[in-house]
Amino acid sequence: MQFKTALLFATPCDDEEDNMATLCCHSDKGQMFLMTRYPDEDTVDITMDDEPSTLDGLKVSLSVKRLLIEVAPGDADAFKGDDHLEITLTSDGTDLAEVEETLQNILKGTGTYISEL
Repeated sequence: MQFKTALLFATPCDDEEDNMATLCCHSDKGQMFLMTRYPDEDTVDITMDDEPSTLDGLKVSLSVKRLLIEVAPGDADAFKGDDHLEITLTSDGTDLAEVEETLQNILKGTGTYISEL
């Protein structure tokens, strides 16, 4: 699954939400992506267009123009049958340092983060 977005919004640790880390965006066609994790949980929650999934073992790669999220084949229903979601960044407005910190918080102990920055 692929889509384009102008901005990724990241919150590494939201004090008002029990320190939940959140990454989200909306595609240029109105699709919504949301990835969250509370620090005391062993799984990551991903929501695609109001369809929630609880996952572990994610592999996430971040570069200047792309966020790639890969799931196990058995979890492909999270991305409507695909084993990955590729989000292309179409502008330079995203705070990549904040996105990177958020991804590290979300994936710590439950997934793999690869920085291509």
